[in-house]
Amino acid sequence: MASKPALGVPEPIYRLGKKLRHRVSAIVARSSLVGDQPVFEPQRFDWIAGLEAQADEIRRELQAVLAHRDAIPSLASISPDHRKIAPPGKWKSFFLHGYGYKVEENCARCPVTAAAVERIPGLNSAFFSILEPGAHIPRHRGVTKAILTAHLGLVVPKRREACRMEVVDNNLVWEEGRTLVFDDTFEHEVWNDTDELRAVLLIQFRRPVGMLGRLAGETFLFGVRHSHFVQDARSRIGHWETAMQEFERAA
Repeated sequence: MASKPALGVPEPIYRLGKKLRHRVSAIVARSSLVGDQPVFEPQRFDWIAGLEAQADEIRRELQAVLAHRDAIPSLASISPDHRKIAPPGKWKSFFLHGYGYKVEENCARCPVTAAAVERIPGLNSAFFSILEPGAHIPRHRGVTKAILTAHLGLVVPKRREACRMEVVDNNLVWEEGRTLVFDDTFEHEVWNDTDELRAVLLIQFRRPVGMLGRLAGETFLFGVRHSHFVQDARSRIGHWETAMQEFERAA
């Protein structure tokens, strides 16, 4: 993502895509090979067991990143569209992949994690998602059913019940070394009512679907990947990378 941005999708086409996203999601849902529910059993996805087996190594790489915690950017600074739901300075993100773009510098910092996520079928995005103490992410929805979201728990507060996520009426808590899988187009909300941070490896991957759903979903994701929204985020990550290098040299 830190490389030179590709040509963006023309604004009229981008607006048309936004208008059609619900129709695209309906096509994807009808074509889904894993159902269309808010929360999924992790065992339905073969790659999760291998990812969980590497949780300790991934956590060690996360801890090295957290040694530069003050330099990790807030999600809102990378993605302005998240400013309505991302508490200032409370939700931070360390990107390895974003909408199909690889952040080479961050993958080099976390080689075990990078190799692990690159083995995930249909990888769309992967990043360390860090919630500071007291963070609250209000109820919101994702943009497309073409992707599902997985959270590998890495650092979880001792009072697990006070750090939780609600997906529709499903109350979920994280466990270190275990994965949650959900569809973020359903309303969800997150609380960290503790004095400790919570960190997960957040993965977005393509939903297993039939041919029609694949065509609709891939077309939509192509538009998103080349939109000004994603290209601007790539540029911001590039600016942050320069700051991160300076922080590391000064440390």
